[in-house]
Amino acid sequence: MAWDFETEPEFQEKLDWMRRFIDETLIPLEPMVEERSAEDWAPLKRWLQQQVKEQGLWACHLDPELGGPGYGQMKLALMHELIGRSPYSMEIFGNQAPDSGNMELLASGANEEQKQRWLWPNLEGSKRSAFALTEPFAAGADPTRLNTTATRDGDDWVIDGHKWFCTNGSFADFIIVMAETNPEGRPYQHASMFVVDQGTPGMNIVRDIPTMHHVDPEFGRLGNHAEIRFEACRVGPEHLIGSPGDGFVLAQKRLGGGRLHHAMRFIGLAQRALDILCERAVSRESHGRPLAKHQMIQDFVATSKMEIEGARLITFQAAWKMDKIGGRAARADISMAKACASKMLLAVLDRAIQVCGALGYSGDLPLEGWYRTHRFAPIGDGPDEIHKIVVARAELGRFQPVEGWPSEHIPTRHEPARRLFEELLVQAKGA
Repeated sequence: MAWDFETEPEFQEKLDWMRRFIDETLIPLEPMVEERSAEDWAPLKRWLQQQVKEQGLWACHLDPELGGPGYGQMKLALMHELIGRSPYSMEIFGNQAPDSGNMELLASGANEEQKQRWLWPNLEGSKRSAFALTEPFAAGADPTRLNTTATRDGDDWVIDGHKWFCTNGSFADFIIVMAETNPEGRPYQHASMFVVDQGTPGMNIVRDIPTMHHVDPEFGRLGNHAEIRFEACRVGPEHLIGSPGDGFVLAQKRLGGGRLHHAMRFIGLAQRALDILCERAVSRESHGRPLAKHQMIQDFVATSKMEIEGARLITFQAAWKMDKIGGRAARADISMAKACASKMLLAVLDRAIQVCGALGYSGDLPLEGWYRTHRFAPIGDGPDEIHKIVVARAELGRFQPVEGWPSEHIPTRHEPARRLFEELLVQAKGA
């Protein structure tokens, strides 16, 4: 029976290096992320990224032919748990959203010319990308219903529509747009993917949307979410990824592994929040004794730790299944991991803020910022309810209607059980 909770020593060395690098270098730099401009950060970011590349840990979600090490989902899960400890780590390890998902989409569907133009620069970090799917007047979690259209005009395609919450869309070098090309092909062959370069006439960046995290966003800043109007936006045939109608299939290339990576980053951040909670609990006194001696605080700690470990094991199981049987077969496990980790993170952050009191609510600790940022997580990748529906359908699908139910679950079944007991007891005594 193959079952193990250990990591091979060679890969553990990589994880140990990541932990030191993140805890000793990236976390101490976090206060500067908001204070310094992108231009100030650029040389330092390149230097930090080079250290990651020298360790062979750059863009590890990609296969070897794309410059990655081809790690399976289990190794990636362990890595993303550490990367989650600092929100800035994704930039340094080359797996920041939405670029990482766009790389996988382009790797799967783009031809060689398109890869040269968009994939390789995106992978190297010389170009940034965004993904435009969500629309203000359509359910963002349902890509089968789109109002944005792309229609043929000669050899060109003309895109018309309204997108929003396009992360990094206000400054990305190019945006991958999902638009309907054939309404008759609904639900799964109606849409296509197009690459639209920044500055293309007809692609109008309306604004960066105010959010709970940034109520007054600075336009063009990393992590902002853009509203975009496409008004007779014309692109050539070379901007279509794959064939017309491939959009839904290509969109799935971004989702499975990406959701697991999100879940593990949530777990890593939750553990760091619990660390802050515990440090506060053992350092602060209330009513003549340390907070750590109060039973309610101990309940907070224990509940948080159990929830973190539960989400961790659920996500590891999903990663293991994805490695063994593929993303499609592990779909329910992936949805369960994402929904569980998302809910767990907000619960742990809430407890950490409560234990830290006014300091936790203030901007002097990162807790309130993490809470506001990750309150968006269940919305940005589909509400938790959508993932729960996937889980519920998979579980309910194992059962068929039982005639005469609930006869198998009530005391009338004692008589057959009594007969079985007597039969087996005779066999046992004669053995």
